[in-house]
Amino acid sequence: MRVSLKDEILAIHNEDLPIYKKGGSIVRNGYFWALKSIACYSGKGCDWEFDREVWIALSRMLLSFAQSGYLGDSETILEFSTNTQIPEELRSVSTWL
Repeated sequence: MRVSLKDEILAIHNEDLPIYKKGGSIVRNGYFWALKSIACYSGKGCDWEFDREVWIALSRMLLSFAQSGYLGDSETILEFSTNTQIPEELRSVSTWL
């Protein structure tokens, strides 16, 4: 998932966010609601924002969903631009584009 970082707010690009589908996969819908529940902003059609206070929880959640085997790396790895320093709390679930 492509992300940006500004003023200690992590934003996940809206096109890379999971989609809720009524009657869809329980895992994917659970993933959608789990991410949405810890976001400080999660408007429809907008990037979702996560403040620094939840980064450890976000990291643990992404690791857990990745280890489940139901979601691919592109859905559980945060992708930073090469000129952005990856915060310590997010290193285990991050890479550079």
